[in-house]
Amino acid sequence: MDAIILQILNGLDKGSAYALIALGLTLIFGTLGVVNFAHGALFMLGAFCAVTLSQILTLSHEVIDDTRTDFLGNPLKVDVPYVYDIFGQAAGDTIIDWAVPLGILFAIPIMAGIGIAMERGLIKHFYKRPHADQILVTFGLAIVLQEIIKYFYGANPIPTPAPDAFIGSFDFGAMLGFDPGSIIYPYWRLVYFLFAMTIIAAVFAFLQFTTFGMVVRAGMADRETVGLLGINIDKRFTIMFAIAACVAGVAGVMYAPINSPNYHMGMDFLVLSFVVVVVGGMGSLPGAVAAGFLLGILESFASMSWAINLVPGINQIIIYLVAIIILLTRPRGLLGRKGVMED
Repeated sequence: MDAIILQILNGLDKGSAYALIALGLTLIFGTLGVVNFAHGALFMLGAFCAVTLSQILTLSHEVIDDTRTDFLGNPLKVDVPYVYDIFGQAAGDTIIDWAVPLGILFAIPIMAGIGIAMERGLIKHFYKRPHADQILVTFGLAIVLQEIIKYFYGANPIPTPAPDAFIGSFDFGAMLGFDPGSIIYPYWRLVYFLFAMTIIAAVFAFLQFTTFGMVVRAGMADRETVGLLGINIDKRFTIMFAIAACVAGVAGVMYAPINSPNYHMGMDFLVLSFVVVVVGGMGSLPGAVAAGFLLGILESFASMSWAINLVPGINQIIIYLVAIIILLTRPRGLLGRKGVMED
């Protein structure tokens, strides 16, 4: 039982990342009808927003510390972060320690700007083009963004630690009545799951209960009629693209302590996230979220030693096997609208 609970927790962790990326992909496909293969790159850019802020906060200058000396007895030169000069040492240490959560505030305007620039500068020219053209151009854009990150940050992963308050693990075993230490799970992974649920709930609430969201949902169902009512639906869809970019970006920010950011992490998640979208149902937001968590849990269980011994490599292909089975039996996906992908 303890192994089952641990694998479910691992699955929720992976599923959170899948669900957040798939949610943004579905927002873009549902509103604009665009298959955006650059969405994984937006997740990567979000992670590097956290890296960039961490590097900015640790920028320092040399000062002479009269209280310390080198081996020759001379006053020692030490590096002092600029944030110490502005906020003081205690507050500066706290700000540096919380660089990743603060990265959310740093990433939102950047990712919104990137999303608007992508949609206005490139994507809008491919609305009426075949999906194959959309895939080619957005995949090419993803490669360009990936190479830009590689040029400026290098090819090696960059460790980006979580705040000290979340270093360590939570003992689920003791809480659930098992032997202490039988179910240990990192605090930050729990934080990431809760964060993902908050973002997902916020997006659904925004679409369901705000006037803007209701107009967008109406535009998704019948774009021409909404336009005839005098509503600038194109402007609203541009904003939705920016929101989708922000969702992917903040997902990447918070994932940085879990998986050290590297230039190819967007591609690592991209294909899996598209599988999640297709399994959940193209254009279905609930389907994207449900499929994200479902496939995350299945992948976690397939990584157990007994499963790998039974079918070597099953952990690498389980998501694709499930996708094949679902699409053969239900082409529109788990929660897709009737007629979608069924022609």
